[in-house]
Amino acid sequence: MLGALSMRDLTVLAPLTTLRIGGPAREIVEVRDSDELVDTVRTLDDAGQPLLLLGGGSNVVVADEGFDGTVVLVRTQGLVADVDRCSGATLTVAAGEVWDDFVAHAVEQEWVGVETLSGIPGRVGATPIQNVGAYGQDVAQTIARVRTYDRRERRVVTYAAADCGFGYRTSRFKAEPGRHVVLEVTFQLELGPLGAPVRYAELAKTLDVAVGDRAPLADVRDAVLALRAGKGMVLDPDDHDTWSAGSFFTNPVLPPDAADRLPADAPRFGQADGRVKTSAAWLIEHAGFGKGYGETAARISTKHSLALTNRGGATGYELLALAREIRDGVEARFGVRLENEPVLVGAEL
Repeated sequence: MLGALSMRDLTVLAPLTTLRIGGPAREIVEVRDSDELVDTVRTLDDAGQPLLLLGGGSNVVVADEGFDGTVVLVRTQGLVADVDRCSGATLTVAAGEVWDDFVAHAVEQEWVGVETLSGIPGRVGATPIQNVGAYGQDVAQTIARVRTYDRRERRVVTYAAADCGFGYRTSRFKAEPGRHVVLEVTFQLELGPLGAPVRYAELAKTLDVAVGDRAPLADVRDAVLALRAGKGMVLDPDDHDTWSAGSFFTNPVLPPDAADRLPADAPRFGQADGRVKTSAAWLIEHAGFGKGYGETAARISTKHSLALTNRGGATGYELLALAREIRDGVEARFGVRLENEPVLVGAEL
């Protein structure tokens, strides 16, 4: 292990991210099991070396200057399934497993609860950090516990779902960036051939069912993949609309008085705490930033106004300049400040 940490030539990070943007790292280390991951992180921390954990690179923007430290590629593998007719499927999945491979396997096995999260890039370990969600589901609904290495306390800690601080695209792990290294995630899924009740109107329409009805798991997965592909949200090396970090901005959740100041036709979704969620895509488009907007190789996707894309050869500087222009334009027009969803490495908006 220590030999793997010796200095090498600088390595460019761009090919390791879905945006294909990012400068050099001092060192790149790949780990294949949880013990090696913990040992690697502990060794780097002991040496005082800057550390960046990287899974699928799908939710990160790396600066053109790169990262002056060690990048640890999380490639741990393994899935342990405990399936019972009464209690359902309890699945412990290594952080380095490819997320969509896990979802495809769950659908094939008739394990219910993650089917609308099909087509999302990245690795399993990233999903609880961001509380990944789409089309009416998020991982907080099915996560039972998360096993982590706490870099501050220098010990392995397992958090029950109730202790993970899950919220809209957030968690205790995101709230304390860099502290918690996710090792494994345990999911509790129901059993059956039908997906969970469809909660998202666009998906229900595609499946030709009413909101709240169920559809076969495979049909739900196929419908979600088709919807995502139509928005450039399924990775395709030949499609520059997919050279992105997914949705660049989160949907704002506003106090009622702020929501009241939006135009009457702005989308509004009431939240359990009394706040109101609105659509970042709607705000962006109505602030004058339409699909395809941009003057450099960094542009808004031609398929989805929430995705900022690399049309080929874009720099981090260009992408972040576009993000600032959109954020500031929306704030000037509507008084709402958009928050970026991807993690920024060596950069800021």
